[in-house]
Amino acid sequence: MAIDVTPFAGCCGSVTDTALDEGAAGELAAAFKVLADPVRLRLLSMVATAPAGEACACDLVLPLGRSQPTVSHHLTMLVDAGLLTRERRGKWAWYRVVPERLALLRDALAP
Repeated sequence: MAIDVTPFAGCCGSVTDTALDEGAAGELAAAFKVLADPVRLRLLSMVATAPAGEACACDLVLPLGRSQPTVSHHLTMLVDAGLLTRERRGKWAWYRVVPERLALLRDALAP
């Protein structure tokens, strides 16, 4: 199943403020689809709660119980959706949450 991971533009207010138009609903749905996978949701949570505010991909494989290529694939989807940033340091990639993106999703569901 292919998921459109185009970064969403933060187009929308709360779904309870006004009815969403087709474009806004599509952008939000694409962002929520990325998070609808339990592995990606766990990865986002692990990065968000990392003590240093960032996590190395190398430290996410074992606790997640998935192979390195699978973890990298899911992390790439989160980056492509604009929910994480990636910084290369040598052969490893370090990830941080993009708080503004999470705030947009949270605010879209706010009553």
